[in-house]
Amino acid sequence: MEQQYSRLVKSAAWAATLTAAVLIVVKLIAWFTTDAASILAALTDSMLDISGSLINLLAIRFAMTPADENHRFGHGKVESLAVLAQSAFISGSAVLLVIHGISSLISPQPLSHLGAGMGVMLFSVVATLILVSFQRYVIKRTGSLMIKADSLHYQTDLFLNFGVLLALALSYFGWLWADGLFTLLLGGYILYGALKIGYDAAQSLMDRELPEEEQKRILELTSGIEGVYGVHDLRTRQAGPTRFIQFHLELDDSQPLLEAHALADRVEQRVLEEFPGADVIVHMDPLSVVPKELRNQGHWGSRA
Repeated sequence: MEQQYSRLVKSAAWAATLTAAVLIVVKLIAWFTTDAASILAALTDSMLDISGSLINLLAIRFAMTPADENHRFGHGKVESLAVLAQSAFISGSAVLLVIHGISSLISPQPLSHLGAGMGVMLFSVVATLILVSFQRYVIKRTGSLMIKADSLHYQTDLFLNFGVLLALALSYFGWLWADGLFTLLLGGYILYGALKIGYDAAQSLMDRELPEEEQKRILELTSGIEGVYGVHDLRTRQAGPTRFIQFHLELDDSQPLLEAHALADRVEQRVLEEFPGADVIVHMDPLSVVPKELRNQGHWGSRA
């Protein structure tokens, strides 16, 4: 499971890095040719994308390092730290784009060689669309937060590139203000996306619970086994590819320890079948010591 995760996320990170490198070259040529602020916005975004993708490659390599004596839960949170770094880079550059867009809007300048610029942006749309499709496949197979964040960059690139195409087309017909306006709008859109992925990464670092539907599924799996009277104190989190799942089983008071242990193993195995690679901790409680308000309620909070 971990080998497949590592292979897929590394492939996605390399694909993003190479795509961004190609787009930087063609957009740089287009910007020198046209002097369009909107193409500068697209170029800046591609430069941020490649820096983020390079950070991802380093973070993936470190995040997949096995647990050691100083990091007993592994290194998966490096992914969230990398996402926070990307968010900071993108936010700063988005603010600069907004400022540049305002300047171009106030003092619009005629653009040259618009046909070449539009051709470059059309190429960018096609290349980005191919990359995003591959990233979605990887996200579906791995659930990687890092690739999800990287994919968000390139999904916004699609809108950005379409916006630049429209701005160049309007400028071609004499609406010179379109270049500055679209640069301003795209800078704001990029800033919004950066803040959103930064929020998600911060929540992961603060050990946010797994999605509610996954928590409900865990409770269904653990409660539907003969001999289990109930489940409470479910606690979950995720770091990199690993889900951490903890819960208390409510068992018969008179059940021998060996039988209780075997039952707990069956419950753990059932959870692992649904969530391969998860780190599952099961605590066994005699039914009589469980407060009545928690019995068989799938309580997700802490027990007093």
